[in-house]
Amino acid sequence: MNLTLKIWRQKDAKAKGGIQTYQIADVDPDMSFLEMLDVLNEGLVEKGEEPVVFDHDCREGICGTCSLQINGEPHGPDRGVTTCQLHMRKFKDGDTIVIEPFRAKAFPVIKDLIVDRSAFERIQQAGGYVSVNTSGNTQDANSIPIEKEKADAAFFAATCIQCGACVAACKNASAMLFTSAKVSQYALLPQGKVEATKRVLDMVEQMDKEGFGNCTNTGACEIECPKGISLENIARMNREYLKASVV
Repeated sequence: MNLTLKIWRQKDAKAKGGIQTYQIADVDPDMSFLEMLDVLNEGLVEKGEEPVVFDHDCREGICGTCSLQINGEPHGPDRGVTTCQLHMRKFKDGDTIVIEPFRAKAFPVIKDLIVDRSAFERIQQAGGYVSVNTSGNTQDANSIPIEKEKADAAFFAATCIQCGACVAACKNASAMLFTSAKVSQYALLPQGKVEATKRVLDMVEQMDKEGFGNCTNTGACEIECPKGISLENIARMNREYLKASVV
C-alpha cells in the first residue's frame, strides 16, 4: 500500500507544533501501525531527517503506552485494541492517515506524538491502595469469601491499562471512566473497605485538580476503550462519592 501520513510534529512542550506530510510506499497490510511508523522513521533517518517520536513499550496490547489519535479516533478505527495491535489492513491503498497525540489539557505534549499522562498516576496515588494490618495473625486474603459476581466485576475494572483513550475520546476530556475503574476495583472487594470513604473523595478531588473535564454520559469513552471498561463503573463511583459525602 502507498499512504499519505499527516503527522503532528512538535519539537518540545513549549514549541508551536503543526502537521507535516509524509509519503510512505509498499506498506505491508500485515504490519502493525507501529511497525509502519518504524519503517517511516528508518527512511527519515537515512535522509538525515529527525524521526517521528512516539511512545511504545510492550507492543502486545497490554501496557497502553502506544496511545495515538488516528484519523480522530483514539487507537484508530479498530475496536478493543491498542495502537500497537492495529494492523494496516484496516486502511486502503492511497489513504490519507492523520496521526496526532491525545488532546487534553491534563495531557500536555512532550514531543511530537508523546504526551505526559502522569496525571493518571497522581489520581491513582491519591487513593488507589488498601491498608492491611500486619500485626498479629493477619487473615490471608485468599481465605476471605468474595461473591463471584463482585470478584469478576472488580477484576474487569482492574483491567484498565491507563492508556488515556477515554480522555481523548471525550468531548470534555473527562477522566471519569479511568478514575471510576480504579475506585471500583477496590470498592467491590472487602479489602478495599478500610479507605472506601476517603479513597473516592481524594481521587475525585485529584482528578479535578488535574484539569480533566466533567462527564456528560456521551459514552464515547467506553466505545474507544481498548479493554471495554464499562460505564457502570462511573455510576458506581457516583454512588460511592455520594455516600462518602454524606458520611
